[in-house]
Amino acid sequence: MNDASLENPVAKLLHTGQIHINLPVPELIEHALRRNEGVLLANGALAVSTGKYTGRSPKDRFIVSDEQTRDQVDWQRNQCINETVFTKLRHKLADYLNTREETYVFRGFIGAAHKHRLAIQVVNEYAWQNLFSRQLFIEPSEEELENHHPQFTILSAPGFKADPVIDGTRSEAFIILSIKHRTILIGGTEYAGEIKKSLFTIMNFLLPQKGILPMHCSANQGQNGKSALFFGLSGTGKTTLSNASGRPLIGDDEHGWSSEGIFNFEGGCYAKTIRLSPEKEPQIYNSIKFGTVLENVAFSDKSRLPDYASAQRTENTRAAFSLQNVAGAKQPSVGGHPSAIIFLTADAFGVLPPVSILSPEQAMYYFLSGYTSKLAGTERGVTAPEKTFSTCFGAPFMPLPAPCYADLLGQLMHKHNVSAYLINTGWTGGPYGIGKRIRLSDTRTIVQSALDGQLNNVACLTDPIFQLRIPTTCPGISNPILLPWKTWANQTDYQQAANQLAHAFHANFKQFAAQTSERIRCAGPALR
Repeated sequence: MNDASLENPVAKLLHTGQIHINLPVPELIEHALRRNEGVLLANGALAVSTGKYTGRSPKDRFIVSDEQTRDQVDWQRNQCINETVFTKLRHKLADYLNTREETYVFRGFIGAAHKHRLAIQVVNEYAWQNLFSRQLFIEPSEEELENHHPQFTILSAPGFKADPVIDGTRSEAFIILSIKHRTILIGGTEYAGEIKKSLFTIMNFLLPQKGILPMHCSANQGQNGKSALFFGLSGTGKTTLSNASGRPLIGDDEHGWSSEGIFNFEGGCYAKTIRLSPEKEPQIYNSIKFGTVLENVAFSDKSRLPDYASAQRTENTRAAFSLQNVAGAKQPSVGGHPSAIIFLTADAFGVLPPVSILSPEQAMYYFLSGYTSKLAGTERGVTAPEKTFSTCFGAPFMPLPAPCYADLLGQLMHKHNVSAYLINTGWTGGPYGIGKRIRLSDTRTIVQSALDGQLNNVACLTDPIFQLRIPTTCPGISNPILLPWKTWANQTDYQQAANQLAHAFHANFKQFAAQTSERIRCAGPALR
């Protein structure tokens, strides 16, 4: 479908060159190959490189401060930029796109629940990024496309680089969100994850006003029709663990929880592929086929086979593919209210247990804390694991104050009697470099036991430092990993590492002290 006019006021500025709207997947791939944007691999995927930006660039991301956001956005967690800067950059970006011979547009939706979805329009300089948008967001029917009226527009032009002195940005790259103008500007970076996460941020601003909880989580559904939610930052295993045999996938990353149940924001998956194998992650491996975009994945020039073991470009290698590629995925991607919530953390310091059963107060404490170890490659400049606390397991994408999301979660968990677990997918027997990563097969077994209710009546110990209830047995687990202190060779080293992490939790939670009850404040680790 070709059209020289677009309905959105911003996109109307694109009046020269050829504008391709909602091209089918094969044609987008043909365009990308013709323009030398990528290489077609033996498995049918399009391999692309995102240049020096192989992860998100959070310091270059801004929300426009205006009358709609000034008193609502939590500016301690979000960077503001004034409306004048946005307006000038919007015109410069549009002028740049006007010089392109071809521009690519995807019109579709974010939100699988028709009642709560948002009509979106993504305008891309590159054909491969438009393919990414088509794979990740929800494709309209022919009738919906004919009557599509964009409520939000993204203008993405990686080739346009800002001048910080003139344009008021921090660097050549910028991601600027304007709620008032219903527009997102992305320039200077080729990393397509910025497109996905910008729209997630918009949903996180809009939905709480309707009483809907937006969540950075994956979700699947059991045979009983009950859903399970998996919260966690990049690299903790959300996508991997929610792709489980016998539990249809609802979605791998972004969802809403309304009075009707769970609904996916997206129509695709954005899975990490580093060290991907058909043995450990068969559903993801088998979902990578024609139409998939592989970001920064190495491959053999001779055989055109991907090399998922290679991190020569980055640890943050990615595959973007449609949910239709995932065997057994739910269509439409909606589900009932969850029976269990799992908070995932990749503790690189080896002190958190593989599974803990949380009280309601602990669930709120660990949700607000959002602890994990930031892994190499997820963001620019991160080369080794670091302690990080990301509120609601998605602070970079949460524009409103944290209690807004936490209160909604608490209300929904109480109303629907939801169990909660903290699961460590990180290290055991010592920190990164000394201990070993917990085996994926063990984590899968633990998760399945939790979801099947097999941990409800097992004997538990209470960790004296973290105050967590730790099951002493778990069906299918015969090794000693359940009690982390027993896996360390030196108990003094364990106690020191555990106390350091406990103090880090307390230091981080001070920001919520005035906004939470004493019972929640006391649900965290005990200092020693």
